[in-house]
Amino acid sequence: MPAIQSRVASGDSRACWTEAPGRAAIRSETLAAPGANQVQVRALHSGVSRGTELLVFRGEVPPSEFARMRAPFQAGEFPAPVKYGYASVGVVEDGAADLLGKTVFCLHPHQTRYVVPATAVHPLPEGLPAARAVLAANMETAVNALWDAAPRLGDRIAVVGGGVVGLLVAWLAARLPGCQVELIDTHRPRARVAAQLGLRFATPDAATRDADLVVHASGQPAGLVTALGLAAFEAIVLELSWYGQRAVSLPLGEAFHARRLTLRSSQVGQVASAQRSRWSHDRRMALALALLCDPVLDALITDTAPFDELPAVLARLAAGAPEVLCQRIDYL
Repeated sequence: MPAIQSRVASGDSRACWTEAPGRAAIRSETLAAPGANQVQVRALHSGVSRGTELLVFRGEVPPSEFARMRAPFQAGEFPAPVKYGYASVGVVEDGAADLLGKTVFCLHPHQTRYVVPATAVHPLPEGLPAARAVLAANMETAVNALWDAAPRLGDRIAVVGGGVVGLLVAWLAARLPGCQVELIDTHRPRARVAAQLGLRFATPDAATRDADLVVHASGQPAGLVTALGLAAFEAIVLELSWYGQRAVSLPLGEAFHARRLTLRSSQVGQVASAQRSRWSHDRRMALALALLCDPVLDALITDTAPFDELPAVLARLAAGAPEVLCQRIDYL
């Protein structure tokens, strides 16, 4: 396991940086006072993305994607040193008067305090605890995925990959009238979480075939092969995984053409095409936060750790830890 560093000096804030691929450290930062139309946020919790964020931590962002992969308040450059992350929940403690004291979500890296434009924070709706709101970026991705996939009433839907995004996609899809949803994952203990969300679970060898829609979110090329094999005639396979620098080999010489399958990508950076003329990013985030008000979604937050342990947590998650779904970081 890579060595973990921690160097903390005096300052107004502390932030987690990837200093080299596979090695993170806590750095001290000095904040400027918030200016006009800005707020200062004191972090309560943040969430670790097991997909994109760990690719960044491992230094696997391809140079061609350096610009597109920048997080809204990223500091530094890929591959490192870089301050990265996008799931922070905190309390506004200075700045715009109408936001003072409000608990908000912000697409900000892991940091104890930070100053951002007031337009960058999203107040939590009534009934959404701060500790659950770390799922907001994942829920936003799931919402956009279903907009891209456009499921129809009564569809048989397979979701391959039982990580946080896959579980949220399946949970949302299962609420559509008449739809039969199955979550597929190689990690059998994921069945327990699926059951808590009211979802049917199967391993790849036991999964139901001939799905009208297949959503792939495992992050593994083998999962996409499974997804193609489950799709019915003229079905859509929606690809949510991002592989960084890894090449993906697919069996497109088998029944892919005969079944006239459609392989479609989905990415949260742009609002889905069908909604884009009417939905802003802010409106989409407000929807994601509102959908998180259901307490059953607490089942997705399986691990917590204090902020000072975040460098070690990143190294552990990058090494595997399949039992972890959402890793929440708590700020004291």
